[in-house]
Amino acid sequence: MSSFVLLSFAIWLSFVSCLLSSSQARWHHHTKQKHSHHHRHGYISHPPSLSPSPSDSPDDGDYINDTNIFDVRAFGAIGDGIVDDTEAFKMAWDTACQSEDDSAVMLVPYGFSFMIQSTIFTGPCHGYLMLRVDGTLMPPDGPDAWPKNSSRRQWLVFYRIDGMSLEGGGVIDGRGQKWWDLPCKPHKGPNGTTLPGPCDSPIAIRFFMSSNLTVHGLKITNSPQFHFRFDGCKTVHIDSIHIKSPGLSPNTDGIHIENTNGVEIYNSVINNGDDCVSIGSGSYDLDIRNITCGPSHGISIGSLGVRNSRACVTNITVRDSVIKDSDNGVRIKTWQGGYGAVRGITFSNIHMDNVRNPIIIDQFYCLTKDCTNQTSAVSVSDIQYTNIKGTYDIRSPPMHFACSDSVPCTNLTLSEIELLPAQGDIVLDPFCWNAYGDLQTLTIPPVSCLQEGLPSSINFNNDNEYC
Repeated sequence: MSSFVLLSFAIWLSFVSCLLSSSQARWHHHTKQKHSHHHRHGYISHPPSLSPSPSDSPDDGDYINDTNIFDVRAFGAIGDGIVDDTEAFKMAWDTACQSEDDSAVMLVPYGFSFMIQSTIFTGPCHGYLMLRVDGTLMPPDGPDAWPKNSSRRQWLVFYRIDGMSLEGGGVIDGRGQKWWDLPCKPHKGPNGTTLPGPCDSPIAIRFFMSSNLTVHGLKITNSPQFHFRFDGCKTVHIDSIHIKSPGLSPNTDGIHIENTNGVEIYNSVINNGDDCVSIGSGSYDLDIRNITCGPSHGISIGSLGVRNSRACVTNITVRDSVIKDSDNGVRIKTWQGGYGAVRGITFSNIHMDNVRNPIIIDQFYCLTKDCTNQTSAVSVSDIQYTNIKGTYDIRSPPMHFACSDSVPCTNLTLSEIELLPAQGDIVLDPFCWNAYGDLQTLTIPPVSCLQEGLPSSINFNNDNEYC
């Protein structure tokens, strides 16, 4: 009899062990970790699929017994796309953020559409927090529906978070069309005219003064302005996301980085009306890999130095990516009158497909026709272009190095560059102005305008003193 009891107990213990193992396997919680950069050179990897595959629709039963999962519906969210669910989201966030668990999940469930107003989700939290979006999130529909007392410059803000992931198979829909149609926006009609009036438009998702962040798997569409913005953040990992808005939607940068370091942007697809990725001042240690970009304005460092400001950007790598049907490819743009430095930049293994200005440095960046000449400039040095091949739009030369009269571009290195016209057989000559560097291999077309060595007199004061 005792042996029978022992056998029954062993079978029961085995069953419980399997059940716990299955439950744990259902959710993978990210732990805090630093993402190190390993810049390996190689061939262009296959571009990511047109859209990261959404996860299968979860069964509500998966969440019933998980005490660390906080479904927004349990806090009163309706999810019909009409009712304002803002307060329910705030309560769910506060509860998950202060949960005693080392990791908590705030769940936006599949099959529901939640409308929420401009909201700041604040940390620090007790442990690591996952915001799992399997359904749809959306703001009020346009300026007229936006509450008068809410910020028109941002929608979803995550502030002072240390350890968070934003992920899932759902959609974040910015409903940007009515914002793009404001009379103040840059129009593509006759004479490109705009009209005066209020013009603030919200950034869809902003992370501010936060660290150890992961964004994975989501689809973000139709932001009124930038889709993502990271300000004052460190250790950011972005992987397998799809950002999409129309090619003529104004100022809809995919991912904007400002005063942020330790960023990885991998395996993602971005089509929008502005830069796929834009890198602002104070940013360093960025690795961008396997991005399919376009239609868009390309991948840009800048604009920097606006209104005579200081700007420093260092150690940026863009590699193993595809840029197609875009106004620019890889670009560095600075305003006259600024100061500081852009240096230690690598663009490698990039395929261009019908891109206007595939390689461009523009130190005379200006949004109007009346910018005055100034002697001060953000210095641009130590820029490496390797294995950049493909086709360019013949409206502009394939390479454009327009450098400051007083602060020339230096140490530009080119190797294995092959850029041919997308139409016709006439190969345009590259453009250079006050640009110095080295051709390590023959290029197509030849870059005979690039000057060798260093200029006889050069002022590095901006670089050394301010960055």
